[in-house]
Amino acid sequence: MNAQQKNLVTLLIATVVAGGLGLYAYFGVMKPEEKEAERKEVEGKLFAVDAPGKGDTDAGTAPALRFTWVSVELPHSKTEMELQEGVWRVTSPVSALADKEQMDTLISELAAAKFKATLEENPTDADLERYGLKPPRATVTARAYVPDAQGGGKDDPARQRSVTFYLGVENPFDGTAYLRREGDPRVYLAGGALRFALQKSTSEWRDRQVFPLEESSLLRIEVKARKNAFTLERATTEKPWQLTQPVTLRAAPQRVARMVSELRFRRIITFPKPDEEEKARKGLEKPLVDATFVPKIGVPLRLRLAEAELLGAKQTFALTEWGSEVVLGVVDLGTLNDLDVPALDFKDKKVLALQAKDVRKFTIHPAAGGETITLMRAPDTQRWEVEAPMRGLAKEFKLASLLSSLEKLEAAAITEANPKNWARYGISDTSRGVSLMDDTGQLIARLWIGNPVKGNPQRVWARGSSEDVFELDKSALDALPMSLTDLLDGAPAAKSSP
Repeated sequence: MNAQQKNLVTLLIATVVAGGLGLYAYFGVMKPEEKEAERKEVEGKLFAVDAPGKGDTDAGTAPALRFTWVSVELPHSKTEMELQEGVWRVTSPVSALADKEQMDTLISELAAAKFKATLEENPTDADLERYGLKPPRATVTARAYVPDAQGGGKDDPARQRSVTFYLGVENPFDGTAYLRREGDPRVYLAGGALRFALQKSTSEWRDRQVFPLEESSLLRIEVKARKNAFTLERATTEKPWQLTQPVTLRAAPQRVARMVSELRFRRIITFPKPDEEEKARKGLEKPLVDATFVPKIGVPLRLRLAEAELLGAKQTFALTEWGSEVVLGVVDLGTLNDLDVPALDFKDKKVLALQAKDVRKFTIHPAAGGETITLMRAPDTQRWEVEAPMRGLAKEFKLASLLSSLEKLEAAAITEANPKNWARYGISDTSRGVSLMDDTGQLIARLWIGNPVKGNPQRVWARGSSEDVFELDKSALDALPMSLTDLLDGAPAAKSSP
């Protein structure tokens, strides 16, 4: 057989194979698609929303249903959820808050659900088995009511609606779901999003938030942990936080807000089974963290964290008790670190206790060999003037920038509180820095700048309004306009070093 004959045979074989594939594609794929295309299109909604009487619709638009109860039964679980005082709750097989996001999605899908097509008018048992409807993959019952013009009607039997329907398997043709409604023999097609929204176990319907309160609502936080213990308080939610235990001092509001925000971000990973719950509660008798949060309105919330070994692995458990709400779940190990922090972490790192508007005079103390710069706000014109080392008008925008920066200046860290020897940090009465005074000449605040931090030359030690050794970023200080050239309007430019 020559090369030309071989090519011809190869071509014939390829043609036969292509023809076979074409027949398979037609009878195996196209034919079912044609059958799907011949489905009877319908526009019926899963829930009938017709109003019970005249005057209950707005310009012919049917009022939106308000759902009050949903039951979702899967092969291995059944969950009942009820709207109570505006909040969805899981009522069976446990009593717990429902996940708001999951419930919003479910209610949205139920309200919008439509029959896309009718597949079978009178299906046989074999048809139902093929569609996954005998037995069904999910049985759902939902109750709702049609509100009147004032939004009422929940208890009016004429306004109540209840539907039970069954979901089958996913339709591989377009991702839709096979559906059958109670009292209706027909098999319908519904959107796949509805099936996706319903396929959840009881634990997936439950709210997984560990800590539901916001920092803005709290008045007191008390924490006892493995390594640390502290108490934060404030008189009202508008007042600043104070650290009251183990020492009394002003707390940094951003640090308190960050701690609470980190807690609110935490989610329960899993809920323990009954046999696991007993071990977890035993560990919680001696918690690693025991915290109490007192809100302005409502009852205190208690949060305990502990570790217990389950299935050969150590797990971290959180128990949240808030009034009648009790939630126990497995959480990330990092949740312990959110609360087990040193009390001094909450110390306000603001370096100078001052308000820029109160400053009427200030002196810039130079490094060794430099000239002291003194500035004062003129009482008649309220303009800033340079008094020394030469007289002249100051650059107003530079002064405003400097005072604003000093008012907001924060330390990168606190090295030591109440040191016995400031000199070891290079801080003394002759240290370079700034003195700020009011209109009577009374000292408002003083900044002393010391030596570079050992092991971190990008920072310097400093002293401000509190008895703490601060670490300041050197770059932040270098950016402050504190030279005569920066501040004196019309001052000669500084000569560059040779």
